[in-house]
Amino acid sequence: MSALGSLLLLAGAALLVVAAWGVVMLPDALTRQHAATKAGTLAVALVALGALLVAGQWAWTWRLLLVIGFLLATLPVASNLLARAAVREAGLDDDMRRAASAGGPPR
Repeated sequence: MSALGSLLLLAGAALLVVAAWGVVMLPDALTRQHAATKAGTLAVALVALGALLVAGQWAWTWRLLLVIGFLLATLPVASNLLARAAVREAGLDDDMRRAASAGGPPR
């Protein structure tokens, strides 16, 4: 269990580095937001699961599972709100409404 936990911790840490690099290097707000929320969620979940396995104590199990649950419940909402803010900031509200009423993206 300790070896698997360490592997999950390392994978989570590597994925956090990739997410951070994506936030810095990607060209616009929507792609940066995508890197932060998608990779960040998976990375923190991997770190929490790795810590759960390394700790090996039942007292930490429910706490870490609760952290993962909160992440999975809140980060999609935060991602959606960030995307809406980026669209509004770019002045693309009207284009998005037209695309939604036409049933798809503009051509």
